Amino acid sequence: MSREEKITATFVELADTLADDFDIIGFLRRLAFRCRSILDVRDVAVLLARPEGQLYNPAPCGSSPALAAVLDAALREGPAADAHHTCAAVATGSLARAPGAWRDFTARAVGAGYTHAPAVPLRLRQDTLGSVLLLRTGEHPLPAADLTLAQAFADAATIGLVHARTLRLADTLNEQLQVALHSRVLIEQAKGFLAARHGISPDSAFDTLRRHARRRRLPLATVAREVIDIPDLPRPRSAPRRRSDQDTPAE
Repeated sequence: MSREEKITATFVELADTLADDFDIIGFLRRLAFRCRSILDVRDVAVLLARPEGQLYNPAPCGSSPALAAVLDAALREGPAADAHHTCAAVATGSLARAPGAWRDFTARAVGAGYTHAPAVPLRLRQDTLGSVLLLRTGEHPLPAADLTLAQAFADAATIGLVHARTLRLADTLNEQLQVALHSRVLIEQAKGFLAARHGISPDSAFDTLRRHARRRRLPLATVAREVIDIPDLPRPRSAPRRRSDQDTPAE
């Protein structure tokens, strides 16, 4: 397969996030694998951001202890963290001339044999979900065209992740709406039963139903279902009668 064919296949894969069995970990690992096989880099890590903004590595693979140490530092400082916070690609020069703020990351990366570590954000407009760290060995930095391609992959992956998240939220919302609709039908039916049985208005029947539910600390729909089954308000269970001296059998 030519490089152009690999690039095309990558964009197709990154768009395929709407399947019912979508696996986010597998998706992120495919993104890392594609970047590693198409771009001239040694290792790739896809880092996501928690709601509070801190990066984490959601799909760690069987990496060497040295690489694991590099990625641990990358969560706190370095090009991946900067790309996430600035929503812009970070095209590093040689790590030998890296900023002082990257001291821990740089020491671990150089110690592991990496010479360059550009990163691109997982971005959608001005929002970022994380970043992609590209670890390179060799004398020269990553070509500008490859960094642009890496950003295109990251953008496509972000759109796919957002679509998958939106679909899951929509499914959850639909389920909640169905439950709410079913509960409302039960409540309306119970109101009708109580109003007809006791000769009261539907509003009075609803107030009665609600008071009963609060008194028993039960969901309104649960009490409504009991009313439909009886059909009337369920009577509270009588407390067990305490034994008195009169109950004691004569000897």
